[in-house]
Amino acid sequence: MDIISYVLYPESTMSSRPIQITSTEHTISFNADSHNPKQSSTALDMVCNSKDVNCPSSKPWETVNTKCSEGSRGEMSSLMNILKIPVLLLLLYGFVCSLDVLSSAFQLAGGKVAGDIFQDNAILSNPVAGLMVGILVTVLVQSSSTSTSIVVSLVSSGLLEVKSAVPIIMGSNIGTSVTNTIVALMQAGERNEFKRAFAGATIHDCFNWLSVLVMLPLEVASGVLSHLANITVNNLQLQSGEDAPELLKTITEPFTKLIIQLDKSVITGIALGDESMRNHSLVKIWCRSSVFVSSVNVTVTSRNCSGELHCGQDSDITWITQNITSKINTEKCRHLFVDSGLSDLTVGLILLACSLMVLCTCLLMIVKVLNSLLKGQVAKVIERVINTDFPYPLGWLSGYLAMLMGAGMTFIIQSSSVFTSAMTPLIGIGVISLNRAYPLTLGSNIGTTTTAILAALASPREKLHAACQIALCHFYFNIFGIMLWYPVPITRLPIRMASALGERTAKYRWFAVLYLLVCFLLLPLLVFGFSLAGWQAMVGVGAPFVAVMTFILLVNLMQSHSPAHLPKTLRNWDFLPQWMHSLKPADKLITRATALCCSPARLNINTSDPDAVVVTSDIRPELSISKSKVEQGYDNPALSLPEEIEPRVFRLRGLERCNSTPL
Repeated sequence: MDIISYVLYPESTMSSRPIQITSTEHTISFNADSHNPKQSSTALDMVCNSKDVNCPSSKPWETVNTKCSEGSRGEMSSLMNILKIPVLLLLLYGFVCSLDVLSSAFQLAGGKVAGDIFQDNAILSNPVAGLMVGILVTVLVQSSSTSTSIVVSLVSSGLLEVKSAVPIIMGSNIGTSVTNTIVALMQAGERNEFKRAFAGATIHDCFNWLSVLVMLPLEVASGVLSHLANITVNNLQLQSGEDAPELLKTITEPFTKLIIQLDKSVITGIALGDESMRNHSLVKIWCRSSVFVSSVNVTVTSRNCSGELHCGQDSDITWITQNITSKINTEKCRHLFVDSGLSDLTVGLILLACSLMVLCTCLLMIVKVLNSLLKGQVAKVIERVINTDFPYPLGWLSGYLAMLMGAGMTFIIQSSSVFTSAMTPLIGIGVISLNRAYPLTLGSNIGTTTTAILAALASPREKLHAACQIALCHFYFNIFGIMLWYPVPITRLPIRMASALGERTAKYRWFAVLYLLVCFLLLPLLVFGFSLAGWQAMVGVGAPFVAVMTFILLVNLMQSHSPAHLPKTLRNWDFLPQWMHSLKPADKLITRATALCCSPARLNINTSDPDAVVVTSDIRPELSISKSKVEQGYDNPALSLPEEIEPRVFRLRGLERCNSTPL
């Protein structure tokens, strides 16, 4: 909408001259020919050069109606918003497909290693080692369903007990949350969005880790989850059925199958000890095969054919007829790497790079489209609908309704990783609050266990009992976790922990990468290595570590709530070296190591505030007034050039600071 300013001469004006005010669309001119201030307001003769402008003759200082084109602009804006919806759906489709290809890439790169990890059943009998194996394998293959299916095969073949399989399922529950944490990294360009997105992603991690810390010792001591699942399975008359329909795969597989197809039985075969599978490629080559049965006469010696069918004797030669089954491949698969001749690792790295690039692009575009669609009143309405609780006294029902919504959505799309990953950018842009994201994530955990139960019901008869028991262990683990960390508001520690992690990553971007490496790779590998050395080594290292962490936690709590009860030395951690209680030294080192990416000459850094960027007046078009306009003698004070324009100082948004640490 054009803004037109009127300049009326003050009482001291002793001359009259025509005044012309030019806007972008209309030119309005009038003549001030009266020296009397009382008459000057009514003696203005306004001439409008546009037919669409309503020109009042008596009160020209009132706002002129220049809204003639607002209708057409509103229609264009509505049309553009409607056109953005299919673009958003297309980006979501590409986002989900890239997640599927990313999982295949991880399986190609580390699937056989995951099978080797599962092969040593003596190690898996150690519950701590089993937990770490579940985390590592799920991170390696980026699919909790793959790791769970391997566990089901191990249990049904008798190589692993159900009680030993429960810690692996717990680890799988932790490992599957790495996907949405990786997705949160894609929003690192804007500081506030990154803080919210990372907090929303890690709330899943915090819930799983806290639940494991409580439920794993309880399961080792009493076997409550395995016993409860066994009782449930024995009391139900279970029969093998069909696979549950997977709506998401029905939509995405026609595209992802053109890129890559995997033979997942290779990983399971390696885990079961089939050495012949090591020479097989995970890249699927033949998609259709036929089985032929042929009868062949085989010569044997020293055998009597009396009373046997398909047996004959000719002098000293005895022959029998045997049925030989042969499998003949009839149709090749159709995907990009079917005849590439590349190794599994090479194909996996290629797909990993491409899928991450597509994932980043789709996610960034999704955030931009959502920001353009969900703005103003629309965003406020959606935010109000999603985040508002029911009126008192039914406010507590809102969280449980969100759980049902999360479980239902996960059940429909058959993937908790996709649901939580798609929810992460919405948390980042502020549409979904952290308090509402928590029950949605818990509901997604429940939804993925129901899909696992349906998948277990479709298992063969010999695997049905074990598959259902493991799926129910997964279900009961999440149910007990929700009972521990949700019903009472004071016990909702994952929200506070995730919020603290979000604040930390907003201050130090590199902390997000450190968190991923430590929680999902280094810590599981370290604990797994100590578990290989035996209980003595693990207890000898773990017990002091747990004692120190407990002491630090208690001191931090007392420092926050009752510092007077602590000795003066322990009221803060300043007596320790700075690197032991602050990330600033590490931030300085990483900043120096990565500072070469920026040119200090490009930006003026305010030395008094290292977190500020000085933006010169060239970046402010409203203050960049051309010299010709000043020389033309415009009387509008809004167009006058200030004597001295102070540079604007912005707080950091995104990766604007040159001396900030790039991700």
